Amino acid sequence: MTFRWFYSKAVREGYAMRKHVWRLLSAQRDLLSPMALGAVTTAIDELNKTIAEGANTGKIRIKAEELEFAANKWLKPHPNAVSRENVEVLLVAIAVAMGIRTFFLQPFKIPTGSMQPTLYGVQSVPDFTRSAMGIKSRPEFQSQIPAEAQAEMDRQFKAQSTLVIPGAWERFKAWFHGISYVHVVAQNDGPITGVSQMRRFLIFNIKQTIWISGVAHTIWFPPDFGEEPLEWRSGLMLKKLLNPDRVYHKGEELVKLRVSAGDHLFVDRLTYNFRKPERGEIVVFETKGIPEEGRERWNIPPNEFYIKRLVGLGGETLSLAQDYEVTGAPPYGATTAVGHLVVDGKPLSASTPHFENLYSFPGAPARTNILVYHDNQYYGHALVQNLERGAEFQVRPGYDFVMGDNTMNSLDSRYWGDFPATSIIGKAFFVYWPITHRFGWENQ
Repeated sequence: MTFRWFYSKAVREGYAMRKHVWRLLSAQRDLLSPMALGAVTTAIDELNKTIAEGANTGKIRIKAEELEFAANKWLKPHPNAVSRENVEVLLVAIAVAMGIRTFFLQPFKIPTGSMQPTLYGVQSVPDFTRSAMGIKSRPEFQSQIPAEAQAEMDRQFKAQSTLVIPGAWERFKAWFHGISYVHVVAQNDGPITGVSQMRRFLIFNIKQTIWISGVAHTIWFPPDFGEEPLEWRSGLMLKKLLNPDRVYHKGEELVKLRVSAGDHLFVDRLTYNFRKPERGEIVVFETKGIPEEGRERWNIPPNEFYIKRLVGLGGETLSLAQDYEVTGAPPYGATTAVGHLVVDGKPLSASTPHFENLYSFPGAPARTNILVYHDNQYYGHALVQNLERGAEFQVRPGYDFVMGDNTMNSLDSRYWGDFPATSIIGKAFFVYWPITHRFGWENQ
């Protein structure tokens, strides 16, 4: 390539013609006769020579046209040439995207609320999942609901009744902040006879259907409801458990939800090829690395990815030192001891990198060790299971120990122990959706 390529259109067109014909010639070389090979090769050489000699643009165009004539005469035409070209471009784009995903940046969707308020999973108003948690696993609660569970249910029913569904323009603007609304009204009288699974195409939610006495009520392009499906999150199944014969009437609201999308982020898969993960970093790992006994006990699927904060490294001894007691903690207003991590006898604090927010204990009153629980605040780490009060945990060499920032609602190493460091695939890098205060790479 010569410097003339940058300012001469004829030179650029000549190079493009030569490249195109040479690619076709290479693909058909074993199919062409010696005469055809010679004719096309000679035309290519003459165009190269003309450009190299610095000939004027008129002569370059003549040689390019001669090359085009030779190609049309001797090369075999490709059927559906435009389609073939588009398919080639598409395949190259897919290969590049897969390469980036495998070795550099992998998109990841936060599945649960275990890292809140650092990174958010799917949230909704109302959210009956907390109320339903005990009832669907404890059938005896269906006839006599504990007072704490009833209070939580009442709170969600109140949130549902006061929720206002905005107009189309307001809903459109809210969508950019990851907020969607779902509103379904009964078209006929009758009980709920079925709720379909979410129908998806590739990464898109297409529809979900609720049936009342055989009449379909379809939700088109519904939002992602997270790990808890629509029927539990909206309270439909809870109402059915409490009153199996319930009949809905025409015009009655079936579903009324405001859903906030979970954070979507890029995972950095490159950095850990050059250094080991460091304490406090938010890491993504494969659940198949969790010991089988722990997976079975806590119903953890082996083919998923979890995201947690790395707190313990191989060979370290971990414990938790109590700072406060939190009242009103989930699921039903329990009192829970919380505190900070101690590594090999050395306590971590709010001055430790990556733990500044986690150990800040916002709103803690002076001269008291009692805190009142509020959603989406930092409370250090709850002293439970492997790290209950007075317990120590020895992390095996080559293994890691992780915990979620939402310490009251995180299934992490406190429950199922350490896991091989090789299960970590990367670290949180950049939140690209939704567009909230967490957008960007500062939420670490």
